[in-house]
Amino acid sequence: MKVTEGLYAFLWNSPVENNCNAFLVRGGKNVLIDPGHRHLFRHVEEGLRRLGTDVSSVDLVIVTHGHPDHIEGLRMFRKPTLLAMGEEEYRFLLERGGGGATEFAPDIFLREGELTVGDLSFEVLLTPGHSPGSISLYWKDRKALFTGDVVFSKGIGRTDLPGGAGRKLRESIERLKGLDVEFLLPGHGETVRGREAVRRNFQFIEGYWYPHLR
Repeated sequence: MKVTEGLYAFLWNSPVENNCNAFLVRGGKNVLIDPGHRHLFRHVEEGLRRLGTDVSSVDLVIVTHGHPDHIEGLRMFRKPTLLAMGEEEYRFLLERGGGGATEFAPDIFLREGELTVGDLSFEVLLTPGHSPGSISLYWKDRKALFTGDVVFSKGIGRTDLPGGAGRKLRESIERLKGLDVEFLLPGHGETVRGREAVRRNFQFIEGYWYPHLR
């Protein structure tokens, strides 16, 4: 599904199996955000096929956080495709998963600040709360915000999983709320399109969900 020029969404909408949305940014380099579960990776493969390409054309895969429904699909990629993840999130994976987590070892550790991939430029934002080292990605050129499981359409990420923290999630949402966003692209559910729709979505979250975040 084309979102805007150079940006495509492979949305997961099965009512019986959990998986995440994946997003493809196409420029001089191809960047895939959140490949999802390995056994459900077909929706990414099909999306790429409809665009006349395949996994071998992806230059960089970014994962917003290390939960299985976002990260397992990394196993579908081979070099020269590079993998990127938040540094703190990878440390958390190692603590929780031991040596088995090394198969997801990133080539690039994402830290707060600018990330340049060829002619593409993103802002990496550390947004913990759903997981300790979760990142969000802001593509200023398209005013597109990839939120992982921090913010959804009329919803927020869970904080009852290991490493979750309600107060930190609220602080992360407050950071994202201040960005100039026309396309809010969450890890699950529908996208939110239009600056006013994005503003109303944050307003709803503040009124409905903030009282539950401690």
